[in-house]
Amino acid sequence: MHRPNALRALTPVTLAAAALLFAAPLAAQDAPRPRAASAVPGVATPPMSAEDLVTLPRLGAPAVNAGGTLAVYSVTTTDPQTLKRSPEHYLLDLTKPGATPQPLTLPLKASDLAFGPDGALYFLSGEHPDKGASTLSRVWRVTLAKDGTVGAPQLVTPAAATDIAGFKLAANGSRIAVWGEVPRTCPTFGCADAAKRYLPGPGTGRLYDGADGFVRHWDRWATPGLHNRIFVFPLEGGEAQGEGVAVDGKDPATGIIADTPTMPFGGGEEIAFAPDGTALYFTARLSDAGEPGSTNLDIYRSRLDGAKPDLLTGQNEATDTQPAPSPDGRYLAWLAMDRPTYEADRLSVRLMDLKSGTVRNLTEKVDLSFGSLAWSADGKSLIATAEKVLDTPAFRIDVASGKVTELNLMAGNEAHIANLVPLAKGGALFTRDSLGAPAELFLSRDMGQARPLTDIATTRMGGMANIVTRRFSFTGAKGDTVWGQITRLADQQGPIPAILYIHGGPQGSFNDAWSNRWNPRVTASQGYAVISVDFHGSTGYGQAFTDAINKDWGGGPLEDLQKGLDAALKLDTQIDGDRACAMGASYGGYMVNWIAGNWPDRFKCIVQHDGIFDTRSMYYSTEELWFPRWDFGGSYEQNRELHERWNPANHVSKWKTPMLVVTGQQDFRVPYSQGLMSFTALQERGVPSQLLVFPDENHWVLGAKNSLQWHNTVFAWLDRWLKREDAK
Repeated sequence: MHRPNALRALTPVTLAAAALLFAAPLAAQDAPRPRAASAVPGVATPPMSAEDLVTLPRLGAPAVNAGGTLAVYSVTTTDPQTLKRSPEHYLLDLTKPGATPQPLTLPLKASDLAFGPDGALYFLSGEHPDKGASTLSRVWRVTLAKDGTVGAPQLVTPAAATDIAGFKLAANGSRIAVWGEVPRTCPTFGCADAAKRYLPGPGTGRLYDGADGFVRHWDRWATPGLHNRIFVFPLEGGEAQGEGVAVDGKDPATGIIADTPTMPFGGGEEIAFAPDGTALYFTARLSDAGEPGSTNLDIYRSRLDGAKPDLLTGQNEATDTQPAPSPDGRYLAWLAMDRPTYEADRLSVRLMDLKSGTVRNLTEKVDLSFGSLAWSADGKSLIATAEKVLDTPAFRIDVASGKVTELNLMAGNEAHIANLVPLAKGGALFTRDSLGAPAELFLSRDMGQARPLTDIATTRMGGMANIVTRRFSFTGAKGDTVWGQITRLADQQGPIPAILYIHGGPQGSFNDAWSNRWNPRVTASQGYAVISVDFHGSTGYGQAFTDAINKDWGGGPLEDLQKGLDAALKLDTQIDGDRACAMGASYGGYMVNWIAGNWPDRFKCIVQHDGIFDTRSMYYSTEELWFPRWDFGGSYEQNRELHERWNPANHVSKWKTPMLVVTGQQDFRVPYSQGLMSFTALQERGVPSQLLVFPDENHWVLGAKNSLQWHNTVFAWLDRWLKREDAK
């Protein structure tokens, strides 16, 4: 929540193939502990386990120097015994094909690595070389040699009473922008705010006013008056100067009151300096009584003088985000939606001539929704990514003509391309992941076929039992073509129990991408055939297909799932359709609740994670109200009939399928009370059920130990009800 047969077979890289693909040493991570033999019929190689998923090293986004010759990246590793996670950092020479990544030994525990135009490496750290110093997060800087040797740490930002959550450097090195949670009454970064009006006392109660916007959001309670705010400092010799300038305006009475980056998921992609460093473009959503019902993100420009910022996108009441000024400073590109209060509207590419103020929609005639945006070095085109039928490829958008050209960076097997950085001399650096393997770093010299630069996990994955993923299409609801995938162990002998995976969103997709949570490969490795269907409402098939779920939550999508499951069983006759379970989270959790009452005889069991049980109580307890208002045609009072038409609680009398319910107490999107209601309904009807509650998790399960517990619990539940013959 906010998220005729055609066939394509995809297999991940086997160990032998990996040896050919990665002909040069690419800094493979340390080998895992010895693995148990497979108990799955026909499979000789040990399959992937939940422990493997949790402990696989995870590649972060790369950073590139101004000349495009050096890159740094971070890898998060997880200790297999303690499950403690820690970062490792590497330097890579992009000018030398086959160069070995050099480990970077930084003097402080670091994150958010970035190159300065001076060639130095900047990063965030909560550590300090002086033992008695504050441990709040600060920006640091070290000199960096091509062999990976680093100098002594230099503090870039001044001491303050607030953690720095992120930073961005001007391309010419003249300024640095930092952001963090700062009271709107503070004229400088991190000043103390004694007036905590939300704690009037004498008790511990927090008092909220309806004019303040969100009371709680995603996984935490709001603090009135406290906002994500950006301050810009001049840089001299790598050190920030002065008290910094508030880009939202020094005076709250004349400036804006907003979060920037936006909460809860906004980051550096919402912030960009003008090429000469004299202005900062940023995305913000005003914090006021209308905030919980608004998707009106806007782009502002601060001239870095402390005055109220200029509103550049005021003519559009829908989302405007990811500002990207051209290399010459003449134009500003960004991503924009057209329909207010609809968070899954198509994101098109807008271009403003900053001299004339003229705005063009470059991709108005292209039915793609773009998710990232960056300028080519020559300023003639934009490079963007967008979902397209289970893949996420990259595209070149010609600025003059608006022509959109798909780039075959992986020769027709893009899967999921992300973190794309165009290079100074052409080409691009990016990450690529798939259902078969997690992200690795790739380099394309000319926006053509790319080559791998890293072996973070590929060789390790090659030592696990191979899977095969088959893409298929069928005629679904409304006579439309609907796509799905089957993921299973390649050598497994049938009959194979089936798992119907149902994605969240609902405007999302179980596309060809790696996931650290709902991972088809690790589930298939337990001896199951994982079937996913991109039902009406899914992304990557044009905006009309995405829009089709509006006001039809339990209609067309359920028909697609029913027909998709039948199509998959006909396609792969080794799958045992009589031994099947359904699993879903978020909207997928809603759908399995809906299935429990509207397709009650189909499945042996259900796994329901953070799903809606009662649309009425959900409406009055969730935080982002624009979501149910759009998808259900208004508030509960405005369109009570439709809310109740698709309400799973109205069909509890037919519930009889054993269900595992999972919820997080910090989930404010679908509050944990929805899970408790599901469990109560199951208990009252005497339906076999279990409830797994994570006190410290939100809408997702993120902690390493919690993730392992989640997988172990889910797999035990599936085994219990599917009664695998090979497990007897």
